[in-house]
Amino acid sequence: MFIRPPAALSRRRLLASVSALPATALPVSGRAQAAWRPTQGMRVVVPAAPGGTTDIVGRMFADHLQRAWGQSCVVDNKSGAGGVIGSAEVAKAAPDGHTVLMGNIGPQAIAYSLYRNMPYTPARLVPVSNAINTPNVLVVRPSVPAKTIPEFVAWLKAQNGKVSYASSGTGQSPHLSGAWFLQLTGTKAEHIPYRGAAPALNDLIAGVTQFFFDNLTSSIEFVRAGKLRALGITSAQRNPLTPDLVPICETMPELKPFDVSTWFGVFLPAAAPKPVLDAYNGEIKTWLDDAKTKERFAQMAGFPAYGTPAQFKEAMGQSSIQVIDATPGTKKTF
Repeated sequence: MFIRPPAALSRRRLLASVSALPATALPVSGRAQAAWRPTQGMRVVVPAAPGGTTDIVGRMFADHLQRAWGQSCVVDNKSGAGGVIGSAEVAKAAPDGHTVLMGNIGPQAIAYSLYRNMPYTPARLVPVSNAINTPNVLVVRPSVPAKTIPEFVAWLKAQNGKVSYASSGTGQSPHLSGAWFLQLTGTKAEHIPYRGAAPALNDLIAGVTQFFFDNLTSSIEFVRAGKLRALGITSAQRNPLTPDLVPICETMPELKPFDVSTWFGVFLPAAAPKPVLDAYNGEIKTWLDDAKTKERFAQMAGFPAYGTPAQFKEAMGQSSIQVIDATPGTKKTF
């Protein structure tokens, strides 16, 4: 399936101004009170290639479900169209609780504003709970001669559009983070979309592209290993798990509005019965409360972010996309 971006995508500059979902939540009933249990093997659809944050978190969740419910649980990677292909598959799946989506802000929020011919609507997927929050991080190859954001902007201007940046897919937050950064700094670079973070990182390390606004959670190990250099994070607040990474909005006056964070959460087909929804929500809470989950998320520099279905839905509504026209000062917020 190919999703053609709207004409506006080629004419306008895009930016994502998205707020992380709140990590606090009210308690709900746990697994002991959930009446529903799966009667066959389960499938966690990951709408991205293996190796990125969506895939890593999806595999962690699938492992928890398998241990908790005693049924097999496989991860099914369905990448393409910025996560739309895999999401559409879950939207059309039987609402019996045996197919679940590990979604994210791209196909579950941004895509509704970018694409005119979406194969599903928000009403086709019911939010169960957020799972993890993270900012993006600007990473560059070590050969790029910039160690600060101002130096990087100066380097971009000197390159005059001869360099390229990766993304995990058109319409994902890394894509729009890059587009907004270039707009605010008056610089140019070619966008190269991939089917997920892992192939984008591989080509960045190999020198096919020069920079990437990746999720911090999937780039952090490459930064720690010295394979990539991190110049700053996209959130307005510092990340306590990576205190040395400065928020990009603090580095230059023109970047003051720059504030992007992202989230990854669980969805079911919209007609899933309430007992199914409650059972999954309870297991997500148990999973995110587990010390091993918290330790793994901390290693990834991400934050567990459980919420009730109502809280998750409300917080999703706070995510926004702005389309900036070529005319200075003109913007439309979705």
